[in-house]
Amino acid sequence: MKLLKPFPGLRPRKELASRVASHPYDVVNREEAAALAKDNPYSFFHINKPEIDVPESVDPHDPSVYQQGAENLKRFVDEGILIRDTEDKLYVYQQIMGEHKQVGLVAVASVAAYEQGLIKKHEFTRPDKEDDRVNHMDALDAQVGPVFLTYKADRTIDSLIAKVTGNSPEYDFTADDGTRHTFWVIEDLELAADLETAFDGVQCLYVADGHHRSAAASRVCHLRQRANPQHRGEESYNWFLTVVFPHDQMQILDYNRIVKDLGGRNPAQFLSDLEQEFTVQAVADHGVAKPDRAGQFGMYVGGQWYLLTAREVVTDSDDPVNSLDVSLLQRQILEPMLGIGDQRTDKRIDFVGGIRGLGELQKRVDSGQWAVAFALFPTSIESLMAIADAGEVMPPKSTWFEPKLKSGLIIHVLD
Repeated sequence: MKLLKPFPGLRPRKELASRVASHPYDVVNREEAAALAKDNPYSFFHINKPEIDVPESVDPHDPSVYQQGAENLKRFVDEGILIRDTEDKLYVYQQIMGEHKQVGLVAVASVAAYEQGLIKKHEFTRPDKEDDRVNHMDALDAQVGPVFLTYKADRTIDSLIAKVTGNSPEYDFTADDGTRHTFWVIEDLELAADLETAFDGVQCLYVADGHHRSAAASRVCHLRQRANPQHRGEESYNWFLTVVFPHDQMQILDYNRIVKDLGGRNPAQFLSDLEQEFTVQAVADHGVAKPDRAGQFGMYVGGQWYLLTAREVVTDSDDPVNSLDVSLLQRQILEPMLGIGDQRTDKRIDFVGGIRGLGELQKRVDSGQWAVAFALFPTSIESLMAIADAGEVMPPKSTWFEPKLKSGLIIHVLD
């Protein structure tokens, strides 16, 4: 089954790309998006966060919000801010964040392949978040946020992508956070065909980030199928927007935890109980405790950082989920000591992405609103793929991918 194919992308005019490009819809809240889009009529937040253009009293999931997004998208097209390619194209998207570089192919992926498990998942989705993306996609007749996919690196594909990046890019700009975004349109038909053929040899793809968007694309596909008595399977709604990167270019940061209380203990009692399962080492001179390997955790409690090292680390090839540090933390600390059985629903725990640094954990605990913070060693991409291959699901908030894909550089229209 074909996993990927080219499509006619809807894209910003070259000189407007940096002003159009925005953060993904789910990494900023309504107020942050409104502030970032202020005085910028080209900001893609008007399309992927249309609640910024309706009164604050209107619920962001009200049908009028999705309609506002559709109207904003139409305006962008009518005013020539976005222009659609006239032919099917493949694209290449490169990001450079500090010393890290990742280069991926932009294409549309098969909904049928996703549903048959050839595009593999590793997370559960929440119905309310799925519904939001379904309503947004259906109202706009477009997919505006690419799903972040990965595949096992292939030297042939690497060499073909390198040929593309040797040409002049369509877009090339550095965002406010210092990340450089470079985007190519593949005009060489022979090179595009070679890339498509090379990806036909890839056995499967993995969803790295974008589980709700891919699930929503599947649901919208079936809505459109039922509404189309002439359905043939070739329509654009049978495909969803993706950027696909090789696994050896993935950068996963830590995804850390903060907890409201110590389960009735004071810090000294908590440390004493921890010593049953971990070696506990205080960090001197007000330093932080950043774990440097699996089975190790940083912990901030009572104004002090500690390094926790598990006395026993599980390596279980038959149960890769059980081998994760997030599972170890749950199994040995969160559930037995702090009474947190379900991290998805327990209001006593929250999650802080590693991009914010360990200083953010210390700040949260020092505020008095949280009692303890845990810093984790990042989950490996190999673990993610092993779990997806096994048909298993990761614990919540196990991975934080950086850099994030910009929204607005490419749109897949659902004709």
